[in-house]
Amino acid sequence: MAHELTQVEIDKIKEEIAHRQAEVTPACIAEVQRTRALGDLSENDEYRSAKRELNRNYSRIRYLKGLLENAKVVSYSSTDDTVGMFDTVTLYYEDDEEERTITLVTPLRNDILNGRISKESPLGKAIIGHKVGDRVEIQVNDKYSYFVEIKALTKGTDDDTLRIN
Repeated sequence: MAHELTQVEIDKIKEEIAHRQAEVTPACIAEVQRTRALGDLSENDEYRSAKRELNRNYSRIRYLKGLLENAKVVSYSSTDDTVGMFDTVTLYYEDDEEERTITLVTPLRNDILNGRISKESPLGKAIIGHKVGDRVEIQVNDKYSYFVEIKALTKGTDDDTLRIN
């Protein structure tokens, strides 16, 4: 299955792989060697921790390389007045009687705690293509849905400062 990635995401992934290979991996290997020299490996928690960190680093590199191998480059640009990728949207949640502002992002940059919502989430899928003033039903699952009203829309662009998850 192809992963839809923007050019910014591809560049950031390549950057992270290079950083991990050039800096993180040698540091992890040095730590494993240092802790190995401390003695009995069966009781050496520092050694196990260092090995775990090295394996985590290798795992992240494999994951990122896998993303690149299956990447399909996509470009998002929307100039009309409908909700699209990287747009900031103010929503009124009818059930809670409150407004929240979110930014619609790709799944790799999803960060719900900071208001960055994936286009693949129920909310993201529901509001894409709608306009200010539209009342949209968000279908969470077969048994639960809720309504939001789009109050404001600020057009955005692909932001290279957003972290890749």
